[in-house]
Amino acid sequence: MTKNIAVIKGDGIGPEIITEAMKVLDAVAEKYGHTFNYTQLLMGGCSIDANGEPLTKETIDACKASDAVLMGSIGGDTTTSPWYKLPPNLRPEAGLLGIRKALGLFANLRPCVLYPQLSGACPLKKEISDRGFDMLIMRELTGGLYFGEKKTETVDGMQVATDTLVYSESEIRRIAIKAFDVAMKRRKKVTSVDKANVLESSRLWRKVITEVAKDYPEVTLEHMLVDNSAMQLVRDPAQFDVMVTENMFGDILSDEASMITGSIGMLASASMNETKFGLYEPSGGSAPDIAGQNKANPIATILSAAMMLRYSFDMTDEADAVEAAVSKALNDGYRTGDIMSEGMTKVSCSEMGDIIAKSV
Repeated sequence: MTKNIAVIKGDGIGPEIITEAMKVLDAVAEKYGHTFNYTQLLMGGCSIDANGEPLTKETIDACKASDAVLMGSIGGDTTTSPWYKLPPNLRPEAGLLGIRKALGLFANLRPCVLYPQLSGACPLKKEISDRGFDMLIMRELTGGLYFGEKKTETVDGMQVATDTLVYSESEIRRIAIKAFDVAMKRRKKVTSVDKANVLESSRLWRKVITEVAKDYPEVTLEHMLVDNSAMQLVRDPAQFDVMVTENMFGDILSDEASMITGSIGMLASASMNETKFGLYEPSGGSAPDIAGQNKANPIATILSAAMMLRYSFDMTDEADAVEAAVSKALNDGYRTGDIMSEGMTKVSCSEMGDIIAKSV
């Protein structure tokens, strides 16, 4: 099978971790008889340097012509980089918002798994981490506060800033369907997170989620307020299977969930549209302080590539092989610096990629 993959290496550690993911994908292609064609594109800070803008039409068109997008990290040091002296619409992160909108990527899937080999890195109490957890947070990506009307104006001599939170029934319904479809392949439980005691948009969210649930009688649905969800994530994360929520709540909760796994360098991410097309990227940032030093953890990016195989290409065996190779590397005691512990073998970014590729 031949697949065309748009590759955006991005900024900071992005080029290093994407190189290792491509190394693993090449091992998959060789073992299973596939051909992966890569088209390398610019987005983020590197695109600003080359093109004067974080996202070009050429990059959007090339992504649309591909079967999936594999992306590294975007952005730099917000205090020192000249990129952050530009207007907000020309900064690196504007490229992220732009590509999500252009490609219709409304559903972000972020698995949060505590690997048994890394339970000691979990910041929660041992009795909690020993139970482990395996959840998936599904975040709506193209609506809500981040995309609503924004303005700053002077009212009675004082500056007033306004961000508008808007959700339509159709936007809520399509993310709900994605969440229930994913839950059917997991443990058949959906937790819908909102703020229905305060927000009108959340009351509509809860109404539509409840309607969609009727089409999935095998799936258990619970509603949970966002503040309670934040507490429950650190009290008993094992209770969650699929959490679905709106854009800003999902942004915050998914980062919280990532940290209780012990390292954000372990967490994959997918953003999908209404077809099987998706953009796959690690959950972590660009880590400019270690960029170019071969210290980054490539596992999140490699696991993102596994998600691409599973969700966009329907290559289940191949995805399983990559995930098994990651587990084997951890079982064999190999660790990058961010997950290093006593008695383990410390390896570089490229060495970890070599080890996992060899095990595929």
